[in-house]
Amino acid sequence: MSEQPAAPQAFDETRPPDLLYTEAEEDLRAAVRSLLAARADAAAVIAATGSATPYDRRLWDSLASGIGAAGLLVPEKLGGQGASHREAAVVLEELGRSVAPAPYLTSAVVATEILLALDTRAAPVAALLADLAAGRTTAVLALPPATPAAGAAAALTGTLERTVPSVADAAAADVLLVPTAGGLYAVAAEDPGVSVDPLVPLDLTRPLASVTLTGATGTLLAEAAPAQAAVARGLLAGAGLLASEQLGLAEWCLTETVRHTRERHQFNRPVGSFQALKHRMAQLWLEVVSARAAARNAADALATGSPDAPLAVAVAQAYCSRTAVHAAEECVQLHGGIGMTWEHPAHLYLKRAKADALVYGTAGRHQETVAALMELPAP
Repeated sequence: MSEQPAAPQAFDETRPPDLLYTEAEEDLRAAVRSLLAARADAAAVIAATGSATPYDRRLWDSLASGIGAAGLLVPEKLGGQGASHREAAVVLEELGRSVAPAPYLTSAVVATEILLALDTRAAPVAALLADLAAGRTTAVLALPPATPAAGAAAALTGTLERTVPSVADAAAADVLLVPTAGGLYAVAAEDPGVSVDPLVPLDLTRPLASVTLTGATGTLLAEAAPAQAAVARGLLAGAGLLASEQLGLAEWCLTETVRHTRERHQFNRPVGSFQALKHRMAQLWLEVVSARAAARNAADALATGSPDAPLAVAVAQAYCSRTAVHAAEECVQLHGGIGMTWEHPAHLYLKRAKADALVYGTAGRHQETVAALMELPAP
């Protein structure tokens, strides 16, 4: 009999959502921010995007194994840190703030969550989880990034002989999790039957690649029914924690825009003192504060195994997705001419925000989910 995956914490229906950061979460934030400031500042990220594979292996090793961020969702008995989605959300906030090219969302969240939903007593699952938690291996789900959790059933079709037109972070993956009609397989990226062809993405910091499997061999991790539930759980966690990445992105855009408008002068006055710009930044601040509440609520719901997690995730994505795009657009516009240049990082944030708006379901799709869960007319 398969082991039933347990929630990281027992859900307490009397407990209100905790939107505040704990001391441990703030310590984790400080460590991740310090690492990214040293190894993934704006100049380094802009330089890296000139390559089809912009990943910095040393940065990933330091983040995944040095800080231990790759194993936050994995229980200690399986080789992880035994933390929760709340801590993983903090890491993603900082990654969103720096738009560093790192396969954290795809590997340490989505792929890891899928494996945790399977029978972790099975040797292939336990071994892969241990490798992911230690940062020795990265894994990605071989599905287009736009696939929502509701599309998990449709994803389990076909065989290992297939082509997936776009897979996020496939170029950085050691293992591909391939859903088929027969179940979920783990396929080594270095298998002779695997071809990973880089594509030209909008977001240069999260590369896409076409994955073609021709005669590849894989290890069956789960039959179709448990695989479908596991993929749905992984995509739900991905969507929920993507909101934290979007929050971090929006916060950087707001902070950088306020700094620039304080320093930039016109007519012998800081441009930030002009009333029209004050109103725009004040409105953006309100949106960012609301996005923080939505993102933290989603992370907390996932961490506690709340039955309202699908609703919390849908609300967070419907709101944070648009907030991130708005913040990035304002950042470009209020920086004036310099905001339009390749030398300034604003364009990276706009592209990441636009690309994230399509990942794991659009804002419109999530609004439809909210309507369905709350039995309201669809927008």
